[in-house]
Amino acid sequence: MTKTGAKKKIKKTTDIPIVDVYSLSGKKVEKFKLDPDIFNVAINKALLHQAVVMYLANRRQGNASTKTRADVRGGGKKPWRQKGTGRARAGSIRSPLWRGGGVVFGPHPRDYSFSMPKKMKRLALLSSLSAKTKDNEVVVLEKDPEFSKPKTKEMVKVLTALKADGKRNLYLYGKKDDNLFLSSRNIKGLTVRLCDDFNTYDVLSNTKILFSKETYDTLTKRFKK
Repeated sequence: MTKTGAKKKIKKTTDIPIVDVYSLSGKKVEKFKLDPDIFNVAINKALLHQAVVMYLANRRQGNASTKTRADVRGGGKKPWRQKGTGRARAGSIRSPLWRGGGVVFGPHPRDYSFSMPKKMKRLALLSSLSAKTKDNEVVVLEKDPEFSKPKTKEMVKVLTALKADGKRNLYLYGKKDDNLFLSSRNIKGLTVRLCDDFNTYDVLSNTKILFSKETYDTLTKRFKK
């Protein structure tokens, strides 16, 4: 029996996922083994849902605003006397019942953001990577494309050779490369992230995850800390 309060371990299988490694021209070069502690853990769907909701909520501005009858300019004078007119009683032309009046229970600026414990976010990220591996949507490259200057056409050629063009793709790279980033930012559906900066929503919102063997080493270091 486990003691109360003991750390909950991440469930994982003994199978080692094996994927193909592609050259920048789209040819299969070799087979590559992925770390099962990262790419083959048990998929926690409830945790994935919670993580996606969190990231979407944190992106909301929450600046929608309406005015109550107290905020609308004017309306200080009583429109007509209380009795004797035959009309309904009215105290202000800014009543919510009047055109141009205040809004009842309308939205006001608020903060929608919330957070999750670090361990839960880490497990959600591992679950998302494992789900992509299981669906054969992880593409490993022999090496990262190198650009002497920003060249969008060359990056498009790489995606076309890998049959990843026209889809939503997440490209991960280990070291900061301005030319790679600038060559990718105008390509529709392509998201480029450093290994330390991507999250569960980035993984699940894209069809394929692309990274090189060199980036893989940097990626594993992030989760082995």
